[in-house]
Amino acid sequence: MIEIGRGAISKMSARLDAPMVQYGFRLGDTEIPVNPMIGKTVRLEFLGAIHCTNCGRKTKTSFSQGYCYPCMTKLAQCDVCIMAPEKCHHDQGTCRDPAWGEQFCMTDHVVYLANSSGVKVGITRATQLPTRWLDQGAIQGLPIVRVATRQQSGFVEDLFRSQVADRTNWRALLKGDAPSLDLAAIRDELFESCSAGLLGLQERFGLQAIQLVRELEPLEIRYPVEAYPTKIVSFNLDKNPIAEGTLLGIKGQYLIFDTGVINIRKYTAYQLAVHQ
Repeated sequence: MIEIGRGAISKMSARLDAPMVQYGFRLGDTEIPVNPMIGKTVRLEFLGAIHCTNCGRKTKTSFSQGYCYPCMTKLAQCDVCIMAPEKCHHDQGTCRDPAWGEQFCMTDHVVYLANSSGVKVGITRATQLPTRWLDQGAIQGLPIVRVATRQQSGFVEDLFRSQVADRTNWRALLKGDAPSLDLAAIRDELFESCSAGLLGLQERFGLQAIQLVRELEPLEIRYPVEAYPTKIVSFNLDKNPIAEGTLLGIKGQYLIFDTGVINIRKYTAYQLAVHQ
């Protein structure tokens, strides 16, 4: 086999190029198209080093997908409010990096419905669609609420997840495409069942801050997968530095081999070599 690239891996690039999502390995400053590798033997080799994506320090363990422990405890993008936006404390003056918070959190966000392993509710910056859905392996996506800040998106998501799941079943995701759903109908049901809570948020933050989106149609997405595995076996580069097999497809941030699956995003900041 021939080495075609090496460097610090980060999540695969993904773009919607109808009718199929196009992926690329990102190894440092180099990007290598992955779709042409489908049907061929591919080997990923962990080279034994992990370097923090923020400071470059060598670390034995990657925290919060790519950071060393000191950076994980100091950076705003690793704070508890990233996973629980409703816990944002920027207005209390205790944000780890107020300037970062202004840029990434005090900006328009979208609450959406997606269908990956079934319907789920999620949030993302308005500029991150449809990339967010591609990273999750969703076959359908629909924005349903537009809000002014990340914290507000957390309040809306918290309201909706009393009715709809907020997580993807990754094993179900990799066993095949979920049945198509009427996301517009689910949206309307959520608006009805959560009307009191939505009204309360609009009264608290203003109508311009919490805007219900009713006019959009779901986006349909297809992934480059030739075959799904009958049994899910995951590669673990921390235990075995080699992941190798015939590449059967790509979905979300997962590579699907005939020998197992691997979540590329999980290994952000790992030094890898790619062979074909």
